[in-house]
Amino acid sequence: MSYRLQIVLVFLGPLLVLLLLALLASQIIQSRSVPAYVIRLDLPLVGATVNLPNVEGPQGPMRPLIVIDAGHGGHDPGANGSGVLEKTLTLQLAKSLRKELLEQGGFRVALTRDNDSFLVVEERFAMARKLRANLFISLHADSAGPESSLGGASVYTLSTKASSEAAARFASRENAESEVNGALLKGQDDEVSSILVELSQRHTQERSVEFAELILREGHKDIHFLNSPLRSAALRVLRAPDVPSVLYEAGFITNPADEKTLASSKGQQNVAEVLARAIRVYFIRHPVSETTGS
Repeated sequence: MSYRLQIVLVFLGPLLVLLLLALLASQIIQSRSVPAYVIRLDLPLVGATVNLPNVEGPQGPMRPLIVIDAGHGGHDPGANGSGVLEKTLTLQLAKSLRKELLEQGGFRVALTRDNDSFLVVEERFAMARKLRANLFISLHADSAGPESSLGGASVYTLSTKASSEAAARFASRENAESEVNGALLKGQDDEVSSILVELSQRHTQERSVEFAELILREGHKDIHFLNSPLRSAALRVLRAPDVPSVLYEAGFITNPADEKTLASSKGQQNVAEVLARAIRVYFIRHPVSETTGS
């Protein structure tokens, strides 16, 4: 072997070994199947246009528009009872309320989702804003530990400070709805974080609380509510600064009695009727303005 060839091998030998190792490693990685716990999702791009849902009911700017948000969905099941998933229950409740409002007449209605799909929290209230909704209702079901007998419905409005430790814990859970493997998914920047845009919308907040109180008033004979059912917390899904918004917690899916009631068609119809009555009274008090649409 010539002296020059020996010199070349001395310098290139280690590089060739590294290349072979890299090739071998890539083959091993490609041959392995993706673990079952890895979630692959098609996520909305930051700044992307939100796909707006269909608006049903009699058209016209004088007809109040209610956007109903079925919490969770897709890869996010929400709370889990004895086989009943929160995402399934909230969608059933949303459809029951839509049906009730359309049958009563006089309202326009849109659902943020009408199937088992995943939405980032910001997409949900963005739909209400883009549609210029007059009211936004997000439907959920709570959960508690296996030893807890806690049960009953509650209504949340937005605030910078939680009304109780329980409200703070609930907000922490629900705000994680747009997290995957601990990473926060955002459809837009924190423009709305400053939502509390000095509560630009003190007017909006006052209307939200008023509507929440109407739900409690209309439902006190027909629905079992928690003690101190009117609650507030920094819930991201309620951060539409110009749309009165509430989150209705239909009950505890981990409570057998609540779960049985809410999973039944009778129980869902009961919730729909109570919410529809509160909605009707709200718009009797605050008719939609022809000039502003709200």
